[in-house]
Amino acid sequence: MARQNRSVLVVLAGLPGTGKTTVARLVAAELRAAHIRIDSIDAALLRAGAAGGARHGIGVYGAAQAVAEDTLRAGTPVVADAVSAIQVARDAWSNVAARAGAPVCFVELVCSDPAEHRRRVEGRASDLEGLPRLSWADVEARAYDPWQDGRLVVDTASADASACASQVLEYLGSDRVGRTAI
Repeated sequence: MARQNRSVLVVLAGLPGTGKTTVARLVAAELRAAHIRIDSIDAALLRAGAAGGARHGIGVYGAAQAVAEDTLRAGTPVVADAVSAIQVARDAWSNVAARAGAPVCFVELVCSDPAEHRRRVEGRASDLEGLPRLSWADVEARAYDPWQDGRLVVDTASADASACASQVLEYLGSDRVGRTAI
């Protein structure tokens, strides 16, 4: 007997320091979803001795996307927590959802207050052993493609994480998210 896939892929994207991980944890808990965090994979590769290009970019995203696809195929929702700064990465997430027969919802987290964003980046401590700390200069220098896909934009500058997660969950319940597979 064929079971209909009832999962969804929620991609929380945005620059470091915008609150992706905090919001992703809340959304994943509410959806009873797997939380797939790019930084966790990156840190694990660092601890295993991978260096340089072996742990950055396409390899880390490829690993996360493979796990996301398997998880979606099993019928479990996925919240992907990844900068997804370039269109190629965003397209890859869309392809994962399509192959798994699940809708995808993109959410871009932004912090519209540059002073607050900088304070967050400079003041945060990593919860992942061995992951290097980013500087504000690293964040400012990061390439970030303009969005071509529809997405929900959530500004975390003055809203707390719970309010931001509520925005995401409300959006997921709306008709704006493709529901063909749910």
